[in-house]
Amino acid sequence: MRKLVHYVAITLDGFIAGPDGADPTGPDGFWPIPEDYVQHLAAEYPETLPVHARQALSVTAEGTRFDTVLEGRRSYEIGLAAGIPDAYPHLRHLVFSRTLTESPAPAVELVADDPVATVRELKRQEGKDIWLLGGAELAGSLYAEIDTLILKVGPVTIGDGIPLFSRKAAFDPRTWTLADHTVLKGGAVFLTYTRTGE
Repeated sequence: MRKLVHYVAITLDGFIAGPDGADPTGPDGFWPIPEDYVQHLAAEYPETLPVHARQALSVTAEGTRFDTVLEGRRSYEIGLAAGIPDAYPHLRHLVFSRTLTESPAPAVELVADDPVATVRELKRQEGKDIWLLGGAELAGSLYAEIDTLILKVGPVTIGDGIPLFSRKAAFDPRTWTLADHTVLKGGAVFLTYTRTGE
């Protein structure tokens, strides 16, 4: 069965974005992007690079981990504001929104249905794993469905911002098993956790 993987960049103090929700890797962002970080993404997670980064880096690898990406409306609108209506044309791209009524890109699927039911149906289908891109609201609503966490921990703290899971997520303690880790010289650490059996 396919797994739902929350693959996301996070600060040392547990935030995925600043208080304004803007792209932390954008022109005014705070996220450190040393060369070894970019090289690691291109080599290990090429399908998670947005189309403009893939083009700039001449990345054509299909990738072996994901064939589907899920994101919430707020995360999706960051790309829209940058003039990118489909950052992942090489993946099946689902955007969860009850307010968007028409997709700005033909291949982007708008989903107004319950995220949990949608993910459970996706897990039953054939294919590679499902990448939960974000943001915190969607991750919070899918908290119980996440099978794997891949945290790209950056060597930065910001004090306040948007947490990994929205504060609306239910209190539901879970334990995770460290399955893999990679430490880069530039200071980033990639941590892969799998959900401990219940």
